[in-house]
Amino acid sequence: MKRICVFCGSSLGSSSLYRESATKLGKLLAENKIELVYGGAGVGLMGCVANACLENGGVVIGVIPKNLADMEVAHDRLTELRVVSTMHERKEVMSRLSDGFLSLPGGIGTLEETFEMFTWLQLGLQVKPMGMLNISGFYDDLKNLLQRMVAESFLLDQHRNMLLMEPDIAVLLEKLLLFKPVKLDKWFDRQKNMACS
Repeated sequence: MKRICVFCGSSLGSSSLYRESATKLGKLLAENKIELVYGGAGVGLMGCVANACLENGGVVIGVIPKNLADMEVAHDRLTELRVVSTMHERKEVMSRLSDGFLSLPGGIGTLEETFEMFTWLQLGLQVKPMGMLNISGFYDDLKNLLQRMVAESFLLDQHRNMLLMEPDIAVLLEKLLLFKPVKLDKWFDRQKNMACS
């Protein structure tokens, strides 16, 4: 894996563990010669992961829309900063540049980015590994919701398992490196789901 895209908050969050984990991730990427692709901000967890990667000799590519460059305080010391027109273009560019995706804690934007890529993975539009760093159980409720989706036949278990969740950065990174996408002929039972027609 040459590059990994990290989705995370432009805020630091309420726990120092989030900041420490973002810093540890940035350092780990640099040490493993994995380039960082991220949303381009110099604040919050985004800034932490970028700074740690840069400070340890890593390569960092930021991608930020014009209208957010000032609002999110675009990082001014990146290896490369790409300014794009829209949020949609931002995600497309980050996806195209990256070999995998890793989400740290964050807000609605982090979830939106993560789940668009997860949807693409489910539909076979991309086959890159995806992981969420579940720091102090941050994503436990989301994990339970996904299991509920499986139990209620809205999500296949095979697809659910393609979104990796781990509390340990090194373990999650190793799983991303070993990831093999699931290939299914159908992602739902067409006959069963024709009942309302």
